[in-house]
Amino acid sequence: MNALVDEDIIRALYDASRAGVRIRLNVRGTCCLRPGVKGLSETIEVVSVVDRFLEHARIFRFRNGGDEEVFLSSADWMPRNLDRRIELLFPVEAPECRQKLVAALEAMFQDNLKGRRQQADGSYKRRRPARGEEPFRAQLQLHAEALRALRARASVSVTLEPIHTPGGR
Repeated sequence: MNALVDEDIIRALYDASRAGVRIRLNVRGTCCLRPGVKGLSETIEVVSVVDRFLEHARIFRFRNGGDEEVFLSSADWMPRNLDRRIELLFPVEAPECRQKLVAALEAMFQDNLKGRRQQADGSYKRRRPARGEEPFRAQLQLHAEALRALRARASVSVTLEPIHTPGGR
């Protein structure tokens, strides 16, 4: 998402962390939650990827004890979005679509060139490839995948035929 500032959601995430739930957040911009605070948010990880494209998909993945659910949303987790606007959150049912969305989300956590990890004090530490690790830039990967999909579709020809209804309408 682009921002996480809603106090009620942050408290709920802290409660989940204290209960032992592993939480991984990709928050491109403002994040008021503090990950890695002993006794509060030890199981929470926050990454931010700021790169060439203004990309902050709102993908939510819940594992629920092995019963995976994936949702897309129009809202960042901000009071103005959650309390004063009409926003959408909907499940992604098609397995192939869920798989693509999860892969895009996972790419953000793998980015070791433009990715930054939020520290417990709110600062960010830039990720760098570890020794022997290949450099990985999430947006370049997602862009390449989009181009491949576009080229694959371009090779498929589509013929549109008019629908004729009784009475010529």
